[in-house]
Formats: sequence, structure tokens, C-alpha cells
Amino acid sequence: MAKNKFLWGASLSAHQTEGAWNEDGKSPSVQDVRPRANKQIADFTVAVDHYHRYREDIKLLAEMGIKALRISIPWTRIIPDGVGEVNQAGIEHYQDVIQTILDNHMIPVITTYHFDLPEVLQKHGGWTKRAMIDAYEAYVRVLFTNFGEQVKHWLTINEPNIMLLSDQKILGFSYTHQERYQAFYNLMIAEKQAIKACHELIPDGQIGPVPNISYVYPATSKPEDIRAAMYFNSVRNWAYLDFSVKGLINPIFKSYLAATGINLTILPEDRELVSQNFPDFLGINYYTSATVEFPQVGQDRMNGVSDQQSEDVFEHGFYKGVTNKYLKKNDFNWTIDPLGLETTLEMINDRYHLPIMITENGLGAYDQLTEDQQIHDQYRIDYLNQHIQSMLKAKDNGVEMIGYLPWSALDLISVHEGIKKRYGFVYVDRDEQDLKDLKRYPKDSYYWYKNLIKKMEQKNE
Repeated sequence: MAKNKFLWGASLSAHQTEGAWNEDGKSPSVQDVRPRANKQIADFTVAVDHYHRYREDIKLLAEMGIKALRISIPWTRIIPDGVGEVNQAGIEHYQDVIQTILDNHMIPVITTYHFDLPEVLQKHGGWTKRAMIDAYEAYVRVLFTNFGEQVKHWLTINEPNIMLLSDQKILGFSYTHQERYQAFYNLMIAEKQAIKACHELIPDGQIGPVPNISYVYPATSKPEDIRAAMYFNSVRNWAYLDFSVKGLINPIFKSYLAATGINLTILPEDRELVSQNFPDFLGINYYTSATVEFPQVGQDRMNGVSDQQSEDVFEHGFYKGVTNKYLKKNDFNWTIDPLGLETTLEMINDRYHLPIMITENGLGAYDQLTEDQQIHDQYRIDYLNQHIQSMLKAKDNGVEMIGYLPWSALDLISVHEGIKKRYGFVYVDRDEQDLKDLKRYPKDSYYWYKNLIKKMEQKNE
């Protein structure tokens, strides 16, 4: 990472933007085949057609002034069978995508895996099977070999904690409790293999994990509630980062697992790998904080309050998610907590002492295209500005911040809500069923972010 060069950018994922779900040799991913909870919401077959429009999209984003663009590369386009033969059409496509990013004077930041496991691998058990580690390692070695000259900034596995805490709304399939933590272990070993391979194949490359972190508050000062927050922080946040950065299984997390019938230890054959391969920086996705209390006798989960697992969490004898009455909520029932970002960054810095890149942070909202083709999203500007100010305060307090890449660069298909839940700086004209013309319209937030980046860069000259 270039010293003292802060990267203002934005983020995307392949399956939520590209479409072209069965073109150029691509196989189905778990996202392509999973049932939609609401069949009326948009799926990923066309998405916002970024696969065919990436050149114009990247040019438009470059004109916003961003210096880094995070994208993901889908396994299903590179090795359609999950293992074995490499699809040259996929290699050539992403070589051109990456070169287009570079030609527009932006740094590509590449996520190797973003929720879109090849369905053929899931049919054989997916991440619950040890064989997935070798399959993923072979896949990322193809990425590093073919794109390593162009790409020096890599992210491993997007939000492994959300994949394992969530139900089939995100995954497209369900895990038992035992399978969940077998998958956790395999994911973490696979990530270690990716870090090792990146450092071997791209000597000047840097790579980091990318968990979704929501710092957990106790609902009250009751000792039981404080302990509930301690446990959920270990499950929700620190288990993944402790494994990645420290090469260990968090002791509090381990005690939680033992109490729920899981004996999780690092296998002898993995100890050398785990103890010698560490990330260069941390990618952090942050949207909100979480609040829990100690569950009382007869209490149960809240049943679908939050699709980000901030409130709809429950484990007998450990924690129960609650609504934080001191925080406002957005239109999709997510709490808004910019101060929580400052706290979270400072806590992460205190535990791990690594540079931090915010790889997702954003507001999903009901945007409206006016008759004169404007999108007045002051609510998004307010959200982003508040969180940026909190990030800058954390930076002033000693956190080494190296980038801010909010979610998302342009409108995409929300996993839970379809196209109506919009995140982008750029509006894409389609609705749940009608593709319309898929025309792009910069929002007010696009111009605000452009001006902010310009001011920040002038300030630091």
C-alpha cells in the first residue's frame, strides 16, 4: 500500500451488478439458483447489466474522482466446474475490466469471493467439506497468476461471518449448527491459503480479510448484559479476525462453541499454515452496530427484525438481539450509528494494529428519479458524511486508515430487497420486473462525493 496515500473509492460485487448469468462459459452460482423469498423482486439474471456496460460504468465512476474501485471476480466465470479447467473467456474479460479501471486512473481492489460459490460445489457440500480448501486455493492461484501484474490490492472472502450467521436469505442454503462451524474452519483455512499464495505469486501484492464488523453494545449496565455483549462480539466479530490476524481461535468464542456442543481446534496439519501467513491490511464492512441482552427464561429471537443480523440473533444462555432505543433507523429497519464506526475502528486498531480500509459502508434507500431526471438523495449524503467524519476522527486518534470504499458505486440488486433498495452513487433505471433502458443517472450524492474527494485531496497536498 502506498505510504500516506489515502484511497477514496467505491465498491461493487459481480453477482449483484453483472447479469449475463449464463454467458461466455459461466456456470450457475448459489445466488443464481437460490429461491427468492419474494418472487416479485429482481434476480441476478440481468442485474444492472454491468457485464456488458463496464466500460461506460467505469468511465462514469472515474469522472466522480474516485481513486480506487473494489470489484469481485466470480469463481463461476473463471473455473465454471469449480475445479479443473480454466475458462479463458473469463480470464480475458476480467483482464480487460481491470485494464479499463487502470486506464481510468483508478486502483483495482479485487475480492476473490463474494457470496457466489459455484452451485456445482455446493451440491457436494460446499464449505462444510475439507475439499473446498484445495478448490479455493487452486482458484485464487489462477487469479493471482493471471491478474497479479495488474492488481496489487486483494481481498479474500467477503463477510465470512455474515455467511455463517445468516440463513438462506444470503446463502441460498442452510447449515446446521455443526455444519456452520465446520464451514467456519474451512473458510478460515482457505483464507490462509489465499494469503500464502498471494505472497508467493505477487511479491509486491497485499491482501486482507473482509469481514462485516458490527460492534456489539450491552443493552444495559447489568453484568449479565455486558457478558452477553462480550460473547456476541466474540462470535460476531473477533472470531474471524483473531483467526486471520493472530492465528488463533478466540478463547471466548471457543468456550461458547464448547457450551453449544462444538469442539473446534486447529488441526495439526494446519498449524504451520495458520501460524505463518498473515494479512497486510484489514478490509472492514461496516453499516451499523448491534445491541444484545442476556436472554431471560421464556425469551426467544425477534424473528426477522434485521436482515443484517444486528437484532435477530439469539442463543440460549448467551445473548439476544434487541433494538437500541438511542439510535435512529433507516427505511429498511437498520439502525444508523456513525459514532459506532469510530468506536469499532478504534477497537479493531487496539486489537490488531494493522492498516484498515473500509470496503463497505452505505445506506440502502428508496430513491426516486424525478421528471427532470434527478435523484435528490440528501439522506445518503448525510449518512455518508457522518460516517466519514467518524472515520476521520478515528484516524486522528491513531487508527491507520488507508481507504474508504463505500457501498455502492452504482445501484445493484440487493440480496434481500431487489432493486428497490438502492445504495449507489449512480441510479440505474430499472425496477423489479421491468428492465426499462437501464440508463445511468448520477445522483446528488455522486456530485457531493466528487466535491468531497477534491477538497480532501487539496487539503492533503
